[in-house]
Amino acid sequence: MASFLGPVKGFGVTFATMFKTVNTELYPEQKKPTMPRFHGRHVLNRHPDGLEKCVGCELCAWACPADAIYVEGADNTDAERFSPGERYGRVYQINYLRCILCGLCIEACPTRALTMSNEYELADDNRADLIFTKEQLLAPLAPGMELPPHPMRLADAKDYYRGTPAAHVMSGDAEVSASDAAEGVTD
Repeated sequence: MASFLGPVKGFGVTFATMFKTVNTELYPEQKKPTMPRFHGRHVLNRHPDGLEKCVGCELCAWACPADAIYVEGADNTDAERFSPGERYGRVYQINYLRCILCGLCIEACPTRALTMSNEYELADDNRADLIFTKEQLLAPLAPGMELPPHPMRLADAKDYYRGTPAAHVMSGDAEVSASDAAEGVTD
């Protein structure tokens, strides 16, 4: 008798779910917003004048448990400056075929150059398209930013790391001296 009741109980679950209303997600047409702290696609951030925050230290690559990040640093020169530090990330790649979106690379970054956005649509039918390069990861230029390479526009290198942009960067007046900018004096 017990052997007969086993399959009947199993079919009971099937019959009970057959008459429930179906909750269909209309994903491509109706996208659900993600939670604010969701870890999605990476973004390489910029300073207020357009210089890159990444200094090519490669700590994010060391912290990545999936070995999905490749960074190759290079030295800045006075003629070509991409970041306020001595170095910048000349080559920066993230392989999203390997990335597990854990966020350890974000925690390892000393300049907060790397953050994660809420973008989660990373599927593709070509494996090569899922290896994002520096150009794809860099944040877009906001109004008032200048495309690197260019000289540092803030008062001094410490202002870049303190996050205190000089007044002349925001107003667009490049003729204000460093001492006036530090004191908040403008013409």
